[in-house]
Amino acid sequence: MSEKWTDVCAADDVKVGQCIAVQVDGEPVIVIRTAAGHFALEDQCTHDGAELNDGEVDGDSIVCARHGARFCVRTGAVLEPPAYEAVAVFPVKVENGRVLVRDARWD
Repeated sequence: MSEKWTDVCAADDVKVGQCIAVQVDGEPVIVIRTAAGHFALEDQCTHDGAELNDGEVDGDSIVCARHGARFCVRTGAVLEPPAYEAVAVFPVKVENGRVLVRDARWD
């Protein structure tokens, strides 16, 4: 199993209720911060490929700006259609004020 973590931003770069777009191993990812902490999801809606970083963070979910699909930021699960497939989630840790993300999909 790969343990390669990518430093993507300062923890304070992402305010509670916001998200930012980053790259992890060349893949588009969004880092989302909720009251529960930092989370990372693939930056692509499974409904039509729109970037999720334009969406609204609403509690523990993110809503795609294009057609309103809602995803859980913790699990990537679809909470509201029109999407029916989950988005990929990535392990996140915060160390020394930095957000680190790992793409574990191919491990």
